[in-house]
Amino acid sequence: MPKYEAIVIGVSAGGLEALTLIIPQFPKEFLIPVIIAQHMHEKEDGFLTKLLNSKSKLCVQEAYDKESIRAGCVYIAPANYHLLIEEEKTLSLSSEGRINWSRPSIDALFQSAADVYGDDLIGVLLTGANKDGSLGIKKIKENGGLTIAQDPTTAHAEVMPASAIQTVSIDHILPLQGIADLLIKLNNE
Repeated sequence: MPKYEAIVIGVSAGGLEALTLIIPQFPKEFLIPVIIAQHMHEKEDGFLTKLLNSKSKLCVQEAYDKESIRAGCVYIAPANYHLLIEEEKTLSLSSEGRINWSRPSIDALFQSAADVYGDDLIGVLLTGANKDGSLGIKKIKENGGLTIAQDPTTAHAEVMPASAIQTVSIDHILPLQGIADLLIKLNNE
């Protein structure tokens, strides 16, 4: 079994391109569950989930409230809901107010995951045009988790990864291909 119990990924502007480069590279033996908060329009119809599922060797699905987190699955926050991790390692959906002008909020996902998984968590912050995720990735680092940010010079929108890098000492700053390679390596350790 891998050392890490979960991966949380936060992404915004440019996310479709970033996620379609990373997620389909995971082999069917990829056991670490992946939980994604992607900023999207509140009326988004599940296109991203369907697209990633059609290209992935893993099960990619929209997250459901009170669902147990399973190995080999990729969960995507549904439009207009915050996605949180509960103490029992289940998913929770919330329609509370926007955080950083967003619902789903990356900070909300990252902070709740850091509380539950501690040093068994990997946090990944990708391309985006606001600072959502910076406080969450800081909490992941403070709780002993591994932090990864996309190299801002390779991002569609550099604000999000650049803000994270300015907020906390990120463990790995990599282009998208490097992030995929590192996550696969960590899964195999």
